[in-house]
Amino acid sequence: MVAAPELISPKSPRVSAARRLAKRNFRGKERLFLAEGPQAVREAAAHGQTLVELFATVDAAERYADIVGEARAAGARVHLADEDVIADISTTVTPQGLVGVCRFLDVPFEEILAARPKLVAVLAHVRDPGNAGTVLRCADAAGADAVILTDASVDLYNPKSVRASVGSHFHLPVAVGVPVEQAVRGLKGAGVRILAADGAGEDDLDTELDKGTMGTPSAWIFGNEAWGLPEETRALADAVVRVPIHGRAESLNLATAAAVCLYASARAQRAAGGCRSVTSS
Repeated sequence: MVAAPELISPKSPRVSAARRLAKRNFRGKERLFLAEGPQAVREAAAHGQTLVELFATVDAAERYADIVGEARAAGARVHLADEDVIADISTTVTPQGLVGVCRFLDVPFEEILAARPKLVAVLAHVRDPGNAGTVLRCADAAGADAVILTDASVDLYNPKSVRASVGSHFHLPVAVGVPVEQAVRGLKGAGVRILAADGAGEDDLDTELDKGTMGTPSAWIFGNEAWGLPEETRALADAVVRVPIHGRAESLNLATAAAVCLYASARAQRAAGGCRSVTSS
């Protein structure tokens, strides 16, 4: 039987400290962010010493007893909280009863380069947190080695971004605040081919696949949702590639286009002669 809630007031100092993490300036100051829901909290608990605190309703603690146990085993402080307290901390309309406080996860750009990545997603001036989180999830699903957010992109730890990634924040290294020129220069130096995704690109994704050029280590640059990639960024790429529209749709949104491009590279790299084997992780 789970004990009664110990935190029953939204005015509690612990609750107030967690609630402030919904704001970027407090996240940056404390280097902490919120992860909500069972999937994100489970991933956080499994990621080393990332999970610092867990707030859970009595009902959620009973329903997800295994996750609460994993959180405690990971060294996190677990607080049973009243539903009003969880609602006060949560940034969702319908909280799922679990809110974790986690340490920042981003890594230095140099660490990504040192690992000799074969597939990377670069988000250049991406401003929508939901898109950023979804692209991170797509990169994770495609088996990418890393994600890079440029210095003009959205906050990696925005609650909408964390929710949209559905736990992928905890799966692959992410570097933040890297100027796009530095990202391109470093990746090229590591032997990575730079592909700019652009609806007006001179090269067609199907043609690139047919030519057999997609099997090399590659980094895809994805631009702003409204205006795409500026000319100076496209000029940095080895190829500017468009996703072909075979039907009557006007275009693809950022996350959909990113999924198509990343999976195309992943498949080419896993094919015979590519740089990844079928059994590689």
